[in-house]
Amino acid sequence: MPDIPLGVLDLVPVSSGSTATEALHHSIDLARHAERLGYARYWFAEHHLNPGVAGTSPAVVLALTAAATSTIRLGSGAVQLGHRTALSTVEEFGLIDALHPGRLDLGLGRSGGRPPGESATAPAEPPAPGRAPNGLLIPPPFSYTHLLGSPRVALQRKLLLLPNAEPQDYAEQIDDILALLAGTYRSPEGVEAHVVPGEGADIDVWILGSSGGTSAEVAGARGLRFAANYHVSPATVLEAVDGYRSFFKPSVFLDRPYVSVSADVVVAEDDATARELATGYGLWVRSIRTAEGAIPYPTPDQARAHAWSEEDRALVQDRVDTRFVGSPGRVADQLEQLQEATGADELLITTITHGHADRVRSYELLAQEWRRRGHLSGVSGHEPATSGAAQAHAR
Repeated sequence: MPDIPLGVLDLVPVSSGSTATEALHHSIDLARHAERLGYARYWFAEHHLNPGVAGTSPAVVLALTAAATSTIRLGSGAVQLGHRTALSTVEEFGLIDALHPGRLDLGLGRSGGRPPGESATAPAEPPAPGRAPNGLLIPPPFSYTHLLGSPRVALQRKLLLLPNAEPQDYAEQIDDILALLAGTYRSPEGVEAHVVPGEGADIDVWILGSSGGTSAEVAGARGLRFAANYHVSPATVLEAVDGYRSFFKPSVFLDRPYVSVSADVVVAEDDATARELATGYGLWVRSIRTAEGAIPYPTPDQARAHAWSEEDRALVQDRVDTRFVGSPGRVADQLEQLQEATGADELLITTITHGHADRVRSYELLAQEWRRRGHLSGVSGHEPATSGAAQAHAR
């Protein structure tokens, strides 16, 4: 197997008994470790109204992390375009690139107030659950429709969506961002717009998607990089990567499809220790899927104290079953299986434990094992067909 770069996806989790301030310091510290260990990129997610997640603004946290690191690529996983305009997005990332040029990944996602992972247009026929040909677990699809009437989801939508704004087509938003970066933006009336800083920035644009629908089509048709979510929507990961590749057209950005696939991972020196560190995960996922908002990440004892109902277990089963937990060798085997099943060019690792030192150690053990297997000889993971592609892009 050739080099398969590893990246980090960080939600900036707040552990029980801790604070958002501590979580932010821990994330910046983890980014320094990831850079030292040879991880190719470090991405921050965007979540709102969650007591246990402090990553509300990827651009802000990226700016802080860029100042604390020097070589690792930094990015968003993802900026939710339903919450901001194309102009504000390019301006934010342009400001960071002006001081830290050539290091940014602009990961873009769709959000119109829908629950996480819920596609606006569901696939006509959901993929059959079971296993991929190489044995990778593909669980039954999980539906978020039970959250659509949630008062908390409605409040989040009200607070996040731009007031009095006409909803813009997602593909149009992406096109606007690409044009603003390239300096080719024109209004329907022919008026030019030039973003300073931002125009001409050497930023790689990624599209994140959980299915083979709109996001996969937008990414493929424009020849952009695509990140699929096994850790959020394991049931549809194969559909997502296949859809993206089927839509792909060579562009100034890429001459072939380029895919990253995410995985939830906990690594320790042995399987038993890793399972203990992973104990809080199910309760944490339950809090998200019941629309409570992510709770502060519990200790193993706090998680064991929860009285689980069958309904609770059904809410989290797909996520728990598809989390890779164990010794370095066991987890690396599972990641190789994920890479083989999806054909991923790289993997994006998200690890949450209650203790910061355990989290750092998990990433360290994984990097050591991945390098031992010959997958991590380089640290770049930055493979555009044309450097500074956004500068050459015209639409």
